[in-house]
Amino acid sequence: MSPIRRLAFVVNAQKSGAGELAAVLADQARAAGVAVQIIGEPPTGPGWLAGQDACCVIGGDGTILGVAGEAARAQVPVIGVNRGALGFLTTFSDAEARADFAALLGGAFQISPRSMLTCTAGPGPSEVALNEVLIKADDGLRLVRLEVLADGELVTEYSCDGLIFSTPTGSTAYNLSAGGPLVHPGAEVIALTPVCPHTLSNRSIIFQHGVKLRVRLRSPCAKLLVALDGQRSLTVGEEGMVEIAVARERLLLAQRPDYSHFAILRAKLKWSGSATADKGS
Repeated sequence: MSPIRRLAFVVNAQKSGAGELAAVLADQARAAGVAVQIIGEPPTGPGWLAGQDACCVIGGDGTILGVAGEAARAQVPVIGVNRGALGFLTTFSDAEARADFAALLGGAFQISPRSMLTCTAGPGPSEVALNEVLIKADDGLRLVRLEVLADGELVTEYSCDGLIFSTPTGSTAYNLSAGGPLVHPGAEVIALTPVCPHTLSNRSIIFQHGVKLRVRLRSPCAKLLVALDGQRSLTVGEEGMVEIAVARERLLLAQRPDYSHFAILRAKLKWSGSATADKGS
């Protein structure tokens, strides 16, 4: 990749050691002649990543979710450094960042394009999500009936606590907790997983890349809450409809040249097996 000459840092100060690490990495960047901008909380308006070659996010996966939309719109690669818990998106550890940051600035990283979802609910503008779109009753308590159509064709009507529409990246998040499938990040599909469905045969469905999904509320006297990445939410009235599709934008996620998706799954999910095992066995 091309060397980084202008770098924005987004630092989650609530994560232990994040501020200290940001200062160390920023000093390394300045010493390499890189123009540095340090940001606390990401601005809410558009355009704040304009002109940057990359964005270094120090925190957890939630911190990356907060910058994903603007980073995707600006097509600015995101370097995630984990100071949180699991860290599926923040693929660099503290130690790796400190040891390899000079090489990263020189372009020693690969890009993993991550598909996103676009969601429209009601008359407002569309929103994008990197992990998932969750649709449920606005009070979070009641069972809802939700009709799902794919390219205008009826899929089924769910009686459930909610529906999760997940990207491959988000398949390791809420989707996985609800019993949904793990999807390789390069698949560019949509996984639909019902939350506590009242029909035992209702299982996850994988939809193709170009599908246009619509969700209609079929429960009387109810409103829907549409949550995007657990960070932003929309309310839809009884007559409303939610539309979901794969977005045009992709998040450019920076990774180590030797990054292995399955090695990360083995480590984070406590799977067995070793990369040094005999592949022929």
